Amino acid sequence: MTIRWFIPLVAGAVLASCPAGAQGVLGIATQAKDLILPSSPSVAATVNGSRMALLKPDGPGPFPAIVLHHQCAGLRTLDGKPNRSMGEWARAAIQHGYVALLIDSLDQRGVASVCEGSKNGVNFPRGVRDAMQAADYLRTLPYIDKKRIAHVGFSWGAMVALIGGSKELREVLPGSQGFEAAVALYPGRLTTRPSNGAPPFEIVRNSIDHPLLVLMGDKDVETPADECVRKLQAAKEAGAPVEWYVFRDATHCWDCDHLNGTSRTRRGINIVYRFNPGITEEAKRRVFEFLERTWAAGRTAVRQ
Repeated sequence: MTIRWFIPLVAGAVLASCPAGAQGVLGIATQAKDLILPSSPSVAATVNGSRMALLKPDGPGPFPAIVLHHQCAGLRTLDGKPNRSMGEWARAAIQHGYVALLIDSLDQRGVASVCEGSKNGVNFPRGVRDAMQAADYLRTLPYIDKKRIAHVGFSWGAMVALIGGSKELREVLPGSQGFEAAVALYPGRLTTRPSNGAPPFEIVRNSIDHPLLVLMGDKDVETPADECVRKLQAAKEAGAPVEWYVFRDATHCWDCDHLNGTSRTRRGINIVYRFNPGITEEAKRRVFEFLERTWAAGRTAVRQ
């Protein structure tokens, strides 16, 4: 089966075309209505990745929490099937003692996909605002550890996590404390060149100011890792708290069993998605180890 799925190049156009600064970005980020988030936890076994859900471990807490942010087709595939990878990540979070809030930036806004660009006000600033509002919501829940909330994004959601890691955009989206850590899995194109003549915009910024882990695949011909590694290295040398890892023999969306074997052609390049269960499990291990190290460092800093 051939699918049409690619990473949109609109972030730069959105951000670089905002000479009005804060007011302009906030206006773009509020073109779509705010999400209505789940009001109560779901039973983990019923969550298949097709809808927003809040999951929690047994007990009163307080628990650390993760906001899970999907790929560019949201919580359903382009042919309407559940995004099973997101459901699996939510269950993994529960198994590691985390509350998981699985959000969907598309469905409530009548959008099936932003793989080919923004639609109905769903753009990268809107995605950042969605994630920040999700973090704010989690902090209102009595069983959440308010100082241990992370943003974990995939492909489109990974680009949202990278942009949201930079204080420059967060400062113009007021009213949120944001996240203490972030993870970006197989993020998309990291230098955007707007068609409106605005200057290129870098997704990975030196102003990233909270711990960030980026996981990539060396066989990802859709969003090659080498470009991302160069930019992460530059950000790290500038003082940004970033780290990364490149998996061997991993394609784009290596954790997406629902896309296994699907393909498409872009710019003459044939792209095939291969689900890799071993790398998927290693990615989960790396994500939760990174978060535990981050929380431990935070506790040490408080004691000092």
